[in-house]
Amino acid sequence: MIITLGVLPMLAQTMAQDNTKLFDAAKMKARVVKLSSDEFAGRGPGTAEGKAAAQYIADELKAMGVRPANNGSYFQNVKLFSIKTDPGTTLSISGGSGKDGAATYKFADEFVAFTGAQKADVSVDAELVFAGYGIKSDLYKWNDYKGSPDQYKGKVLMILVNDPPAPANEPDLFTGKALTYNGRWMYKFEEAARRGAAGVILVHTTESAGYGWNVVRTSNGSWRYDIAREPGDKSPYLDLKAWATEETSKKILGQAGLKLSDLQEKAKTRDFTPVKTGLRVKCNLKAETNTVDSPNVVGVIPGVDIKLSKEYVIYSAHWDHLGVGAPNAKGDKIYNGALDNASGCSAVLGIAEALMKIPKVNRPRRSILFLFPTAEEQGLLGAEYYAHHPLVPLDKTAGNVNIDGLNIFSKTSDFVALGAERSSLLDIVADVAKERSMTVSGDAHPEQGSFYRSDHFPFAKVGVPSISLKEGNKFIDKPADYGDKVFDEFNTKNYHQPSDEFGEWWNFESMIQECEIGLAIGLKIANTSVMPRFKTTDEFSAPDKVRMGGK
Repeated sequence: MIITLGVLPMLAQTMAQDNTKLFDAAKMKARVVKLSSDEFAGRGPGTAEGKAAAQYIADELKAMGVRPANNGSYFQNVKLFSIKTDPGTTLSISGGSGKDGAATYKFADEFVAFTGAQKADVSVDAELVFAGYGIKSDLYKWNDYKGSPDQYKGKVLMILVNDPPAPANEPDLFTGKALTYNGRWMYKFEEAARRGAAGVILVHTTESAGYGWNVVRTSNGSWRYDIAREPGDKSPYLDLKAWATEETSKKILGQAGLKLSDLQEKAKTRDFTPVKTGLRVKCNLKAETNTVDSPNVVGVIPGVDIKLSKEYVIYSAHWDHLGVGAPNAKGDKIYNGALDNASGCSAVLGIAEALMKIPKVNRPRRSILFLFPTAEEQGLLGAEYYAHHPLVPLDKTAGNVNIDGLNIFSKTSDFVALGAERSSLLDIVADVAKERSMTVSGDAHPEQGSFYRSDHFPFAKVGVPSISLKEGNKFIDKPADYGDKVFDEFNTKNYHQPSDEFGEWWNFESMIQECEIGLAIGLKIANTSVMPRFKTTDEFSAPDKVRMGGK
């Protein structure tokens, strides 16, 4: 149905009201319980159980009347290369301080590794260079890759996680406390690959990474995935992608008579130059490999405006988790991913269902596309694939609202929209908060770099204004430190662990509160006359201009 000017006042009134009544707590619970059940075995990408979970989401969309978004299909296939490193793999470090022998380090306990070569057998035998934070940034006038480019080719680089700390005389360096993309592990691997390095060993510390070694171990101890390279693809890659514990990193450098603490201190400044350690890294990485198909799930609700219906707002929530992996102390080896991200899938399904309950005449002007990406836990792969193979043109994509973990704890008087301050979406978010007598808070843990860690980020990289919706930190009728306590507990005990399971204590009032906020934000994006844009001062303004034809 085509909307007319005569119904616009009615539309505005409808969209400003509280629409929590459009959400069904019983259905939300049923969807979370189903998706996080052992039946789907942790929703591993490419597995039969993962495909069954994707099919369940598609069936839910179909049942509520949401149309398929890919030429009559609810699926956009993503071909993935999967690899599972042999746990018997060792890391051998030789040389330095006149020592003849080599020290050998144990997989999982002291390091983890996989390869970007998309092969089952990779051997690395290369010099080890300490490359500081591994950052080259014109924006921050920082270059850890000084000297001849050839000095990095074929080498293994030891690199620190996170951004360099901001000094007192330059408090905004790398945005201060907030983590930039330069600090993310994905960037470290990408930049080193562009330099022709053979491999990277990232130095893990709980403080710098934002999570303990247990998360690194479980995330890399089973199957890892990458988007399968097509024939003729000459994109750079690393033969060795590794993490080492802080203690292991100290031991490795100690073989060369170097101290990690000294090198960390030197790496804090712009005049840092890479350090040749005199050590040699050897790793014969053998692995099980496979090429698998794993779909993004996609559905659409057409807009009602004859012109703007050709533009889209995208809701996203990844359906995958870590599948089956190393057992915990209780012997549980299924990583159910209830909060991360069965809850987000349930939220986006709930938003789709809420929109279908709105009379057609009052539905949004722009079309709404629902995207449930695969392989988020493997490096945002499904969303990355979509961003480069979009089902609707990027210049017709008004914005992305991502949900990765709902507020299962208690209702709040505030909420967080990660990334809103980067674009004109900030005004929309502020309006939604004002209408609900709520406040918009900034990221309570900016050092975690959450903006770069979920499926809205690939959209931002191609210039689409994007946010990731999170609960605030002002919990109603709770102590002031309640938010920090529940965050720390989940992050240390349940994040990427088999213990991320559904509990009957989950608060569905707070979950619906967040869903209704997400619905309201998406509706305002869908009804605004002006396409949202990144601010000209933001790092994603350039790709935004590219997608909009230079405008």
